[in-house]
Amino acid sequence: MPFSLYEATIPTMIQMLNAGQSWIEKAKACDIPDEDIAAARLADDMLPFAYQVKSMVNHSVGAIEGVRKGSFSPHMDEPETDLEKMRLNLGAAENTLRALSMGEIESFIGQEMHFLFEQKGVNIPFTAENFLLSFSQPNFFFHATTTYALLRKLGLNLGKIDYLGQMRTARG
Repeated sequence: MPFSLYEATIPTMIQMLNAGQSWIEKAKACDIPDEDIAAARLADDMLPFAYQVKSMVNHSVGAIEGVRKGSFSPHMDEPETDLEKMRLNLGAAENTLRALSMGEIESFIGQEMHFLFEQKGVNIPFTAENFLLSFSQPNFFFHATTTYALLRKLGLNLGKIDYLGQMRTARG
């Protein structure tokens, strides 16, 4: 089977964005105020839950938008702190990815791409496929895992099946 950039990225991002919406649904049903969940951190020097959720969107849909324009920069705007709005943002990202064509994603292969963080003078050149597979995808999973771990730390009843979400099994 030939390499497919689409298959290597988009379906799993959709799977995890969908799972993230379910985690937030469980968080909304608990007795912890949204503000406390949004501010939760695993360590003092780590960005909070709200940023982790925002980064799932940034490293999925934002990564695709970045590849389209040839550069990606961190989004430094304040993250949403309302759980329902976070869930809706994940849902919007999922829907955007579902609307992508395989042809468009495959057309990115070999395209020049840059990660830019101008405040720190960073400009890292990539090909689009290397950016998606070696930068955004690992970042996406880091932030998804951190989001999940923060909810577990807060005492939510989430298990590995919750983390995985709807898997693409042989039965469909």
